[in-house]
This record gives sequence, structure tokens and C-alpha cells, in this order.
Amino acid sequence: MGDGERLQTYRARRDFERTREPSGRSDGTGDGPRFVVQIHDARRMHFDFRLQVGDVLKSWSVPKGPSTDPGDKRLAVPTEDHPLEYEDFEGVIPKGEYGGGTVIVWDRGWYEPLSHDRRGRPVGFEESLERGHATFRLHGAKLRGDYALTRFRGSAGEDAWLLVRKGTARSGGHGTPDPRRARSVRSGRTLGQVAAAAGEDD
Repeated sequence: MGDGERLQTYRARRDFERTREPSGRSDGTGDGPRFVVQIHDARRMHFDFRLQVGDVLKSWSVPKGPSTDPGDKRLAVPTEDHPLEYEDFEGVIPKGEYGGGTVIVWDRGWYEPLSHDRRGRPVGFEESLERGHATFRLHGAKLRGDYALTRFRGSAGEDAWLLVRKGTARSGGHGTPDPRRARSVRSGRTLGQVAAAAGEDD
């Protein structure tokens, strides 16, 4: 499936005449595979966790954000695939547009797929996601180490995932920072500063 098909839902939800979000026109080739975690102050504050799989960013909304503490199990709700250029997106999505609100790039970097089958043989990352359990090692500015995404059936019958740091749970884990005080690894700015700068540009 090409990026045009994978990004159909993403493009259908956005008016690119109004929003500065990327439409996904470029090939987006690079060293990869990449990951990015964005804080999104929309109708509800949340973190967006995105992993490059092929020519798109597979995406999950993580209400409480990824944690560095293995004792924390974070709900991760799948959302539509995003273009690879979205790794760099930071700014304000206009009110009335899908996902309207402020976005900052909280962390980004690259990752190593670690999934294996029961016999210990490596499994392709996309295949591991289809099977419902994928493990990977993050190499970011803030997030480093092994994580897993595991699919489960929610109470309403919908697919949901858990994002968990691998390892032994420990007391005094760092958890996730206050999103309103967190700073972008791209610009060093907070959500408030990005929103204020966008207001000055209008």
C-alpha cells in the first residue's frame, strides 16, 4: 500500500489551505526508522506517539504520555497514519480544523525493532504490529531504552494498545513531565510560547 492510500484518512480530515500541517507530498526518505512524540493541546491535552513504519508514521494518542517507569502502563489509542514530514511539525492548528490546538515536538530520534517470534527469529516490525505485540528500543533526546506496544480489546469492543517501558518496575520513576511546562526538543519552547508566537504572526 502506497503512502497515498495510507494517508487517505489523514488528508480527508484536513484543509491544507488553512493548516500548516504537512500534506505528505515528499518521499520523506532518510536514515530511519524514526520516532517522534508530540504534545498536542487540543480539546483534550495528550501526547502523540509516532513510529515510522515504511513510508508513514504509525500513530497513537497517549493521554498521559509515555513513561520512563516500567511500572506505568499507558493507554495508547490508534489514530490515522501521518506523513513522515510530521516529525518536524510544530505550531498551531486553527480552531475548527481537525485536531485544532497547539503542537510541540517533545522528543524525537530513531528506534530499533526488537520483535521476535516464539522461536527467537526476528519478525518484521509491521508484522509484529499486525500480530498485536511489538518491542523496540528508542534512541531519543529524552526517551531511551526498550518499550513495547501491546494490543488489547477495549470495553467498548474497540482496539486499544498499552505502551510500556520494558524492565523492572522501580519506585521513584521519572514518569512523564507536566505537558504545560515541557519544552520542545526542536525549538526549546513550551506550548504557551508556541501559541503566543502564532498569535503574533496572525
